[in-house]
Amino acid sequence: MPYCVLLPPSYDAATGAGGGRSYPVLYFLHGLGDNEQMFFRSGAWDLVQDLWQRKSIGEYVIVTPRGGTSFYINSRDGRQRYEDFLVRELMPAVEERFRIRAGRQFRGVAGISMGGYGALRLAFRHPDLFGSVSAHSAALIDQLPAITDSDPGVFSPLRLLGDVFGSPVDRGFWDANNPLTIARTANIEDVKIYFDCGENDDFGFEAGAGSLHALLNSRHIVHEFHLYPGGHNWEYFAAHLPASLAFESAALGAAPPAARTGAAKN
Repeated sequence: MPYCVLLPPSYDAATGAGGGRSYPVLYFLHGLGDNEQMFFRSGAWDLVQDLWQRKSIGEYVIVTPRGGTSFYINSRDGRQRYEDFLVRELMPAVEERFRIRAGRQFRGVAGISMGGYGALRLAFRHPDLFGSVSAHSAALIDQLPAITDSDPGVFSPLRLLGDVFGSPVDRGFWDANNPLTIARTANIEDVKIYFDCGENDDFGFEAGAGSLHALLNSRHIVHEFHLYPGGHNWEYFAAHLPASLAFESAALGAAPPAARTGAAKN
């Protein structure tokens, strides 16, 4: 399974007694139709380098694995066990090969669209593994529409889900894996949470983001949430990626002195 690793500027130079300095790590999950090279093909790699050079964010390792159309879950039919792969194989392999600091407080997960769904779900299901999560325009759907994905001439979010959740979609399986469902009872009081969405998201994901915000507020769970002008496209993601990277910098303990801390916001 291909993956890319973005190493901070001092990584190669940070050697010495004991094998060198270790770094926090952020697993960044791409959206539907993208792959592990999302940071390089989009120009986000240049943005990260610029943030490092200006010391707008601290230094941490960023890992971008290929997720295909998996939504980063174990599929309904059991044939594609992506969550098991990520947690049991990829993370241990990466953290053995690279100098990664041990402990959940030094491990975060982030994502865009499908990857935002995956990041929130993974962090909510595994708060013992992830100390922070951030998401842009996460594929959050509070209630699946009543129409079927075969209705002609009608757009349905069901068409985005492929066969990962069953074909046709198994609504019970969808609900059980929905970050909104998991967040109702998950022990996530100690997870640092950031998410944002465009006010005119092309797929209507702003409604799901608003529902997550309300749910976390009802549980008095501190988080940072924003609705910004914009749709569901790379222009929107690029405009707000620095904010989530700065959030993760602070959450992972890699932040420069001037970095902000998370808070619940509208």
